[in-house]
Amino acid sequence: MVAARVTPAEHAAWREKAAAAGVSPSALLREAMARTRTWTASARSVERERTRQIARIGNNLNQLARWANTHASTAEAVSVIAHLVSFERSLLRVARIGEDAADAR
Repeated sequence: MVAARVTPAEHAAWREKAAAAGVSPSALLREAMARTRTWTASARSVERERTRQIARIGNNLNQLARWANTHASTAEAVSVIAHLVSFERSLLRVARIGEDAADAR
C-alpha cells in the first residue's frame, strides 16, 4: 500500500484516465511508474554534457551557414561540405553518448 497526497481535481483526473484505459486507478499508477525513468546524478551530468556539446555544434553550424551565405563560391563549397560532414559525425557521437546514458538507466 502506498499513499499519495493529491488534490481532489488530480484524484478525479486519475480516476477518469483509469476508466478510459479500462483499468483500476491502482493499475494505472503501477503501469505509469513502471514506464517512468528516473535521473541519477551521473545520468544528469551526462545529459548536461550532451546538451552542452549539441549547443556548441549548433553554434558552429550557425557560423558556417552565415559564412556560406556571405562568401559562397564553388571552390569554397568543398570546404563547407567538409565542415558539415564533421558536424554530422560530432552529432552522431553525441547521440551515441545519449543512447548509452539512457541504456544505463
